Amino acid sequence: MVEILVASGNAKKLRELEAVLAELGIGGVELVSMRDVEPYPEPTEDGLTFADNALIKARAGAAATGLACVADDSGLAVDALRGMPGVLSARWSGTHGDDDANNALLLAQMSDIGLRDCAFVSCCALVTPAGDEFTAEGRWEGTLLRAPRGENGFGYDPIFAPGDAGGKSAAELSAAEKNARSHRARALRGLAPSIAALAGSARA
Repeated sequence: MVEILVASGNAKKLRELEAVLAELGIGGVELVSMRDVEPYPEPTEDGLTFADNALIKARAGAAATGLACVADDSGLAVDALRGMPGVLSARWSGTHGDDDANNALLLAQMSDIGLRDCAFVSCCALVTPAGDEFTAEGRWEGTLLRAPRGENGFGYDPIFAPGDAGGKSAAELSAAEKNARSHRARALRGLAPSIAALAGSARA
């Protein structure tokens, strides 16, 4: 059995990884939450890409706990803005985590732009105590709406219409529908073979 720290205060991310591992039949893994380890300083996420920031978080978790560590970084990439807000998604309006302000600013910036293709992007990283590093990216393609719709989800969900959701916004999908399609679920599936290999080496 290999223990893997999920470096996030969001318990939902741990459950998402549990679901992906179960879906793919990967055993021999015990996921550890941040509540189960001694607190350590949060690293500064100053990377220029989602992969940079995911690795920064996973390296910090592995170094602080001695456990293999999974972390992710994600955001919205708008084609007409050359991939922005990107890694700045959570603080696009200047205040970290102000979803309403971030959405309002992005909609204002895009108000006169017809090309509205965009994607939610997630990069998940796995770092082992030995220093091995693995990353996988997931993309959820869609279009930017002109006004928020829906009450579910968070972040840019109300103004993002996934291409595979029949015209609904991400905030109009149920949690199960969103988790089955999302960018993070796709990235976690891409990372799963590396997790399986780690579990296999622990059993050997």
